[in-house]
Amino acid sequence: MTDRKLAGIWIDTEKAIVVKNHDAQNAFKFFLCSPVKAEIQHGNSSENAGNNAERTNRIKFFKEVEHLLTNSQEVYITGPGTIQEELRNYLHDTAQFRNLKIDLDTSQKMSDEQVLETVKEYFNA
Repeated sequence: MTDRKLAGIWIDTEKAIVVKNHDAQNAFKFFLCSPVKAEIQHGNSSENAGNNAERTNRIKFFKEVEHLLTNSQEVYITGPGTIQEELRNYLHDTAQFRNLKIDLDTSQKMSDEQVLETVKEYFNA
């Protein structure tokens, strides 16, 4: 088992499933964190208000995911669409994660257990 602090994420616009091998202090075996759910905005008075609400909700969503990645040394992000690129860019724009090694991949919807197995495979754990 590695002593590097690793994390993997399956993310789409509605939720993120985070798997990591460390808590605040120690690196040990991979485990699932509680899924992070995104707030979805419904019914706005204008397109502009809708876009602002969506942007605000996306940042809040990314902040919740970011909190789970604290102390990670390497992160693997997968999921459908382009949200993994958005998350990578968000993290690299954050001082704490500016130099974090992040690898991206694309995949369809997965169960929590499939995410756990995919991340373990990716890091050869």
